[in-house]
Amino acid sequence: RSSEDASLVKILLIGANGQLAASLRTALADEKVVALPRQSLDISDAAAVNEIIQSVRPDVVINPAAIRRPDDCEVTPERAFAVNAIGARNLALACRSTGSALAQVSTDNVFDGMATSPYFEDDATNPVNVYGISKLAGEQFVKEVVERHYIIRPSARFGGTLDRARRSNFVLTLLGRDSEGLDTQVVTDQRLSPTYTEDLARKIAWLIRREVYGICHITNAGDCTWYEFARVVFEKAGLRSRLIPVTTEALGSPARRLGYAVLGHGLLERMNSDDLPPWEDAVERYLHALGLRPAVTVA
Repeated sequence: RSSEDASLVKILLIGANGQLAASLRTALADEKVVALPRQSLDISDAAAVNEIIQSVRPDVVINPAAIRRPDDCEVTPERAFAVNAIGARNLALACRSTGSALAQVSTDNVFDGMATSPYFEDDATNPVNVYGISKLAGEQFVKEVVERHYIIRPSARFGGTLDRARRSNFVLTLLGRDSEGLDTQVVTDQRLSPTYTEDLARKIAWLIRREVYGICHITNAGDCTWYEFARVVFEKAGLRSRLIPVTTEALGSPARRLGYAVLGHGLLERMNSDDLPPWEDAVERYLHALGLRPAVTVA
């Protein structure tokens, strides 16, 4: 613990203007958090990373920063690897020098999507796109360099404030297109586990406070296709535009997508802490947070 206050965890939060980072700041409000916006630190710059971590000397560094759009990664792989892989390596080396723990936020895309039952933390990885390959490389750097590490794998994250123009997650994309009266094509042949950043952040905070190290899958309970996800958003938000089911092949995206990306919560089950609410309830609570629907109490 930091010398300033032994009862607090001193946390350096990277990419503090992102959706997950905002949720983490809330979940960790009782700790001593130093939050760095993306503009203040390029994690692909090793010297800058080392300088910051040597200056702050945190107990834990949390890194949710990433190039996350699979198609962007496919088109500019050098940038994806600079941030997702080398950026994680730079943080890991700096953390090792200060004795800091490192929490690296990864992705379901480290798997190949060929399974028919949930992927657990110790299942073999086999990424099929540049995004997944670069994130898996980041995971491996963290595991090899930092003894005290957390590798967190969510899926289909959504959260943050209402910004229909930015469309920085799937829910906001649907809301933005509907507000413009645009039809939306959504795939029916990719199955996943949606993850609300508020629920994800609370569970990350739980891991850190209890020092539960290792790989941890964190998603909301249940699974669905992207089309089923969209249909629930349409119903709960009262959207009026047309939702059109399509196949992945019909969309013809640059990056290969996972047909099955449902994550099993092996570590949380072993810790008797697999208590994340269903994804449908998470959608309802997110829409309420955006001011679009009344709150629903989750048991």
